[in-house]
Amino acid sequence: MISWRHLNYLLMLLSLLSIPFGLQAAPAQALGYEPKYPPGFDHFDYVNPDAPKTGKLVLSVTGSFDSFNPYVLKGLSADGLTPLMIETLMASSLDEPFSQYGLLAEDAALAEDKRSVTFRLRPEARFNDGSVVTAEDVKFSFDSLKGEKGHPQYRFYYADIERAVVVDSRTVRFEFTKVNPELHMIAGQIPIFSRNWVGDKAFDKVAMEPPIASGPYTVESFDIGKNITYRRNPNYWGRDLNVRRGMFNFERITYKYYRDATVALEAFKAGEFEFIHEYNSKKWARDYIGPKFRDGRIVKQNLKHSNNAGMQGFVFNLRRPLFKDLRVRQAISQALDFDWSNRKLFYNQYERCDSYFSNSELAARGLPEGDELALLEPLRDELRPEVFTETWQPPTTKAPASLRSNLRKAKALLQEAGWVYRDGALRNAKGEKFSFEVILAQKGFERILAPFARNLTKLGIEVEYRTVDIALYQRRIESFDFDMVVGGFGQSQSPGNELMGMFHSSSAQQKGSRNTFGIEAPAVDALVDALIYAKDRSGLVTAARALDRVLLNGYYLVPHWYIGSHRIAYWDRFGMPESLPLYYNADSWMLATWWKRAEKTGATN
Repeated sequence: MISWRHLNYLLMLLSLLSIPFGLQAAPAQALGYEPKYPPGFDHFDYVNPDAPKTGKLVLSVTGSFDSFNPYVLKGLSADGLTPLMIETLMASSLDEPFSQYGLLAEDAALAEDKRSVTFRLRPEARFNDGSVVTAEDVKFSFDSLKGEKGHPQYRFYYADIERAVVVDSRTVRFEFTKVNPELHMIAGQIPIFSRNWVGDKAFDKVAMEPPIASGPYTVESFDIGKNITYRRNPNYWGRDLNVRRGMFNFERITYKYYRDATVALEAFKAGEFEFIHEYNSKKWARDYIGPKFRDGRIVKQNLKHSNNAGMQGFVFNLRRPLFKDLRVRQAISQALDFDWSNRKLFYNQYERCDSYFSNSELAARGLPEGDELALLEPLRDELRPEVFTETWQPPTTKAPASLRSNLRKAKALLQEAGWVYRDGALRNAKGEKFSFEVILAQKGFERILAPFARNLTKLGIEVEYRTVDIALYQRRIESFDFDMVVGGFGQSQSPGNELMGMFHSSSAQQKGSRNTFGIEAPAVDALVDALIYAKDRSGLVTAARALDRVLLNGYYLVPHWYIGSHRIAYWDRFGMPESLPLYYNADSWMLATWWKRAEKTGATN
C-alpha cells in the first residue's frame, strides 16, 4: 500500500510533468523584483478580510451610455463593466509597482528564453452563465481585442504578443515576437470573456448584450443612458480566493447618469448617490459645505497616495500646420500663468506638472549624466541642445519672473517663427491670422481657460473655446478633429507597452490612439523602445527619465497641475480598510474594498 508521503511525491511529480519543458511555474510574478506576498498568502494588506457582504451602493456618472462593450471604438460603454464583471488571468497588487497574483490562472510560467508565457487556468473558474472558463475563451478574448474590430489601443499594447495558443482545455500559451521584459505581465492583464458573449456577431457589433464574464457581479437592470444596476453573483466562483478576500462587498451597485456635474453635486448632497471623487478645486473649497458636512452625515476627506501623477495639459494637435513649429508651441506655453491660477482659482491645492511622470522616481531631474546621458548621446543630433545643457522647468511668474517677461519671450519666439502683429492681429507672411479653437468636455474648465486665452490675446492670438456634448467630444478626440484639447496622460508605477499608443510614431495617425499630440519623432520612438525593453527596474527608470526629458523639450503641451491626494466625499454609511494601498485610484479602491455598515436605528438609506 502506497504511503501518504509517496503519494504526495507522485502528485507533485505529476504536477511538474504538466508544466512544459523549459518553464518554471509560479502563482505570482513581478517586474524586476520579488513579489511582496508569499505563496499561499491569506489576503492583501489593504483589505478587511472580514468585511460584511451586504447593502446597496449608489454612484454617479456624468454623461451617458449606449453600449455594454468597453473594448471597441464605437459607442459609450456603461460604467462598472470592467471592474465588476470582467476578470483577468492575474490580479494586480496595489501596494507594489507591478506585481500580479493568480486570479483566473492558478499559475504562470515564463519560458527560459522569455519568448512565451504559459498560464494554467483554475479548474473552478466559471463565467456568469455557469460555463467553465477555458483556454479557448482566453484565446478568443485575445484575438478579439487585438483584431481589427477591437479598439486600436489594444493592437498597440499587445503588438509584441504574436499569438495565443491553446495547449489544452486549461492551458494557454502566449508567444512573443521578441523578448520584451513586461510581455508576460501584459498577458496577465488581458480581460477574459466568454466566446458565447460574441457568438457569430462581429466583435464591434456586440453592443447591448451584457458580457458573459467571470467577475463578481452581473447586470441586474438598466435604462439606457440613465442608470445601470449590478447585483453580486451568489455563485461567484472566486469569492474565497486570497486575491478576492475582503473585496466586492456590496450586494448591489447602481450607477446613476447625470448630464451636468453641477447637477450631480447637488444630487449627491440630496442623497441621490453616496460617494463622489471631486476633481474641481473650486467646488472642493466652496461647495462641500453646509449642515450635512458639519454634523458628519457627509464626510469630506483627502486621501494621500503615492501614484505616478503623469502629465495633464493643453495638448497641441501637431497634425495642424499651425503647431508644427516648436517655437510656436513654446511661445504659447509662456502665456499660462499657473501661479496666478493656483492662488485665485485653485485655492493653492495643486503642484505644477514638471514631468510626464510627475510625483515619481521616473521624473527627469537636473542634467543628464551616467547611464541616462549614455542613452541620450546617440540621439544628440536629433535633439535640442537644451536637452543636455538645461534643466527643464515650466514657465513661472514667481519673482523675479513675471507674466510680462514671459509674454515678451513669447513675442520674440513668435517673431522668429514668422508671426508678426499687424492689422489688429498676429499674422504670418501670408497674412493669415493666428487663431485656434479649444474644445472642452467640462464646462467648469472654461474658468481656467479664460485667463489663458486672455493672455494669448495680448500676443494677438485669437482663441475660441467651447464645451461640447460628451459623445461629440469623444468622436472628435478619436478622429483628431481639434486644434487644442485638455489631455491627461496618467502613468503606472511601471510604464511600458502602453507608451506605444501614447508617444510612438506608429500611433500618431491611428484613430482612437492615445497619441493625442500626433508625435512622430524618431528620438522619442527610440526612448520608448528603450523603456519597454529595459532589462530591469534600474534600466526602466533610466529610460523613463531620458524619455521624460525629451518629451518636455518637445513642448507638445502646455503643462497643467496635479495633486498628491484624492479628494473624496461620502455619506457616513460605510466601513473601509484600516490600511491604504500605495498606488490606487480612489473610485476603484472604494468600489472594491469598502462595505456598507449596518444601518443605525431610524436611519434611511
